[in-house]
Amino acid sequence: MSLAQVTAAARRSAALPLTLAVAAVDIDGGETVGVDEHTVLPVASASKLLLLAEVARRLDTGELLAGRTVDVLDEDMADGTGLLRRMSRRAWTVEDLAWLTASVSDNTATNALLRLVGRESTARLAADLGLDRLTLHDKVRDIRGPDVPPVFATGTAQDLARLVTHAVRGTMSSPAASAGLLRWMRANTDHGLVPALVDHDPYAPGFPDPLPDGLLVANKTGTDTGVRADAGVIVGRRRLAYAVVAHWDTVLGPSTERAAVHAIRDVGRTLAACARRGPAE
Repeated sequence: MSLAQVTAAARRSAALPLTLAVAAVDIDGGETVGVDEHTVLPVASASKLLLLAEVARRLDTGELLAGRTVDVLDEDMADGTGLLRRMSRRAWTVEDLAWLTASVSDNTATNALLRLVGRESTARLAADLGLDRLTLHDKVRDIRGPDVPPVFATGTAQDLARLVTHAVRGTMSSPAASAGLLRWMRANTDHGLVPALVDHDPYAPGFPDPLPDGLLVANKTGTDTGVRADAGVIVGRRRLAYAVVAHWDTVLGPSTERAAVHAIRDVGRTLAACARRGPAE
């Protein structure tokens, strides 16, 4: 089954009042497709993959120790997704913060990690991996005033899919760092976008090995005003890295948000069909 079916699914949203950017990569076959994949858009928390990739790199090199304790500061606190703001403890290990960022997209944990490694290091890693338009502009904030960047992060579907491709191929910065990022992605609890209509077991063992039957998913989602994003890999008879980013004008109301979610899920269903079958089927 050709990945062209994925672009056809994306183009079904052409009449909707939104931008739907899609990139998909057949990890083993090399086929790559996209729709508006070079368009720079806000990507919300899907960009946390870049932060986690830098943390995984530093854990591999020894620049960071997994058991190092990090104090969560008042300046790190952020509402929205996550648990730390509601927890009594204020000290967590680097690995704890990474698991929280990956699994529940914890904004406070994200800010603590970003303070620890610095945005400059994420920019260097992005440049090293050829992700020229994936950028963390700021920490997560509850309110964005005129004196701070208007969004947390921007990027393209192509760059997000490339980052996932590096992780699956083991070429992110090292095989160990790549495997670390994939383990964290596998723990993600939000399967409401691309995987929503995909018949899969989020807790099945064996990731990331291809399966004779069934599918496995590892991903990271992003949600913000006027933004829904999802980047990850679907593993079946084929391994497909993907990124889908929807962006719309918020004055259009909740009906456009629902349309964006339905469009992303439609792409996910098509990706799953491609992953389940061989290229010639």
